[in-house]
Amino acid sequence: MKTGIHPEYVPCSVHCSCGHEYVTRSTRSVLRVELCSECHPFYTGKQKVVDTAGRVERFQRRQAASEAARSAQAAQKAAAAAKKAPAAKKK
Repeated sequence: MKTGIHPEYVPCSVHCSCGHEYVTRSTRSVLRVELCSECHPFYTGKQKVVDTAGRVERFQRRQAASEAARSAQAAQKAAAAAKKAPAAKKK
């Protein structure tokens, strides 16, 4: 390696937005991160929903409306099929 061209590799204090702090090594002495292994859903198994401008609620409303439309359509098809079915013959 050439001397004088590489940055210093120093101990680094990492601060997460969840409050977790740990020490590692980096070219920077302090890092501030939004997610770490203590709060990331992949590692914790918990789902953290970050809602931007009501997107989650808007999606849930659309999904509920779609489900209601599908069930109404299925009910209409069942009613139409019941009307078309021949009545039981009397002997």
